Amino acid sequence: MYLPNQEESIASVGSNRAAQKILPKISRGLQPVALGIALAFSVPSFVAASALPSRPQAQSASSKAVQRQVDKQASDAAAQKRKTLLADATAAMADTERALKALEARKNDVALKALADATGKLELIVARDPKLALAPVDVEIVSHDLFADPRTVSSVILEARKDLEAGRVQDARPLLAALASDFEVRTTSIPLASYPAAIKAITPLIDAGKIDEAKAHLQAALETMVVTTDVIPLPKVRAEIFLKEAQSLAEKKNRSKDENDRLARDLQSAREQLQLSELLGYGNKADYKPMQEQLNEIAQKSAGGKSGMGWFDTIRKQLSDQFRPLLGNR
Repeated sequence: MYLPNQEESIASVGSNRAAQKILPKISRGLQPVALGIALAFSVPSFVAASALPSRPQAQSASSKAVQRQVDKQASDAAAQKRKTLLADATAAMADTERALKALEARKNDVALKALADATGKLELIVARDPKLALAPVDVEIVSHDLFADPRTVSSVILEARKDLEAGRVQDARPLLAALASDFEVRTTSIPLASYPAAIKAITPLIDAGKIDEAKAHLQAALETMVVTTDVIPLPKVRAEIFLKEAQSLAEKKNRSKDENDRLARDLQSAREQLQLSELLGYGNKADYKPMQEQLNEIAQKSAGGKSGMGWFDTIRKQLSDQFRPLLGNR
């Protein structure tokens, strides 16, 4: 069975997730991590033969041309989110980890001092903003980039649907796993409603000599970090870049033939990105038809070298309205 090529990369740098989960371990640090994994999707031996292409698809030339701008948007999103990190919260987390190491080394006095430092910092955070529920301490970007055209994605979806209807869940599973093209901005935060109290409860255990119990409680507290995630679809990002370039050309008078060809290519590339986004289920499906109609209208207005202003205002607003609900979606 063939699965389209997908690239996943992770950088611990820079988000907000509605669906909250508990992390077993915290990913530390704010510097980018050079971690890029090209996945060819080897599939289980029990998966049936497929009529899909046997070789992974390469990234299209148009997508390659704007990749640097896509990467910059992800980096900018990380930098913006990094500004929300609380220095005191990050320090309190470090104090907690220092206390755990001290307990493991049977340095109870060092552990007590570290816990006192952590408690003081957390109390200061709450005093400054009593309504704050989550104190962010770490941010990372996770990117899933799908290299496949809309026709291939449609074939994958059709085959997965057939597998599911036939009860072949394990056959459909690797197909569905490939159908993502986005970057997630994940933020790890301290839950202020429970974490400070959990830290305070450990001191009496240390005083009573219950070190193993204190370590267990401290480890449990560290495992209650909350992760929130913003999901930003890559087809949407690329469509916006193509539209920006197309708008610049469409507003230019006396375009050359090469510029007219580039304008047509940019509009077609934006159209394909919207098709891909629709197939992957990003946003409201019913809203894609008006956007495609807008692209057709712009293509007609700009045909024959014609130029004008304000042609892209509607589709830009449509894109913004379509994808705003995806923030905090996963």
